[in-house]
Amino acid sequence: MSEYLDRVKGYLLDLDLTIVAENEADTLVVVDDEDNGIKQLVIDCEPPIVVLEQLIAEVPAEPGDLFVRLLQMNNTLVHGAFVLDETGGRIFFRDTLQISHLDVNELEGSIRSLSLALAEYGAELLTYLKK
Repeated sequence: MSEYLDRVKGYLLDLDLTIVAENEADTLVVVDDEDNGIKQLVIDCEPPIVVLEQLIAEVPAEPGDLFVRLLQMNNTLVHGAFVLDETGGRIFFRDTLQISHLDVNELEGSIRSLSLALAEYGAELLTYLKK
């Protein structure tokens, strides 16, 4: 299993992402690329998949049409999606990739999709969070 984690770590370093935490026992790493909106992105190598997940925000007390808007935003994303945790109280960006054929380009595409989503929708999401 650490073979997959080592491969993913190598790709992350090739992409100049900062690994800020690592847990070999749980086969996961946490990365930052704050210039591109990546903060505490958890990458979990759980064969047969790799899960990428970043907390976006807590759901506001009065979400209004936030959930509908998140679904509409998801329609435009290249990779991944905005999701709610099991309690419905937090918004994450989440993507899953098949680990056995993972290459650096596929991992980069998923990470860049998060950056693009935040660039495109970050200001709008903040308006919901301020309510």
